[in-house]
Amino acid sequence: MNGPRRVLGRPVGPLRRWVTRPGRLPRRLRAGVAFAMAAGCLLSASAATGGAIGHTAIAATTAPAETAGGGPVAAPGAARTKSPFGPGAGNPSQSASTNPSVVAEGQGIFSEACASCHGMALQGRPGIAPSLLGVGAGPVDFYMSTGRMPLANPTQEPIRARPAFDAQRIAAVAAYVASFGGPPAPVAQPAKGSLSFGMQQFTLNCAGCHQIVGRGGLTVDAVVPDLQQATANQIAEAVRMGPYLMPHFDAKQISQYALDSIARYVIWTRHPSNAGGWGIYNLGPIPEGLVAWLLGLGSLVLVARLIGERTQT
Repeated sequence: MNGPRRVLGRPVGPLRRWVTRPGRLPRRLRAGVAFAMAAGCLLSASAATGGAIGHTAIAATTAPAETAGGGPVAAPGAARTKSPFGPGAGNPSQSASTNPSVVAEGQGIFSEACASCHGMALQGRPGIAPSLLGVGAGPVDFYMSTGRMPLANPTQEPIRARPAFDAQRIAAVAAYVASFGGPPAPVAQPAKGSLSFGMQQFTLNCAGCHQIVGRGGLTVDAVVPDLQQATANQIAEAVRMGPYLMPHFDAKQISQYALDSIARYVIWTRHPSNAGGWGIYNLGPIPEGLVAWLLGLGSLVLVARLIGERTQT
């Protein structure tokens, strides 16, 4: 017969014909191919942990003798209005301008873009926006330089976006808010930190939400942002301020050296060392595990087909 094969009166497609065809390769050759493909399955599965191998190598580096106690991570439902911690005594900081013309410029921008929620006297609005009295320049710089503010809808979670103002105008608003009091903005100096110690501190205090290489994630009532665009100073401001649901840490919980080290590690995660195999974009263990299972199961199906024979009846 020249027509297509039929099973129970239905044509058999090419995929089914391939699956049900008798084996044509010699047994030894099929066994060799099966062994090679099984080895490939094992290699693909181990490659998914390549990123973790690279991180372990960093953690194994001798850390400095200094230790910094990491504060406990707050529950997701923690208060969203927190008084920011200032830099520790003797730690580097950045004070806002006190130039009257700069403060006046900031007042004008604030009245147009911020006062509808925060109030002209920075008193805030219950259930809408927190008070900015005494917060200083750090939170203003963080929220505005990351594009999280101004927020079109105050009931939504602020997420990173393109800043609405340039650096000069943001500095002016920070100067205006800082004129009502508050600590200076914290500063991180990654060059003075340790990569291995930074990974240790990030794992202890940050990775539970942000993922071990800062790719972000999900938590109750919030989307945890990735840190791939965060600058060193934005990292320092977030640590001391605790934006949105994030807990905040003072200099006793995370020292300046630890802060510098965390900033250095976060910057390093943008181009991590995936020693051992395929990093799969460093998405984390669950997506990497899923990819490994899919590759492994698909390879096993091919192996089973190559080494198996269809019983002829």
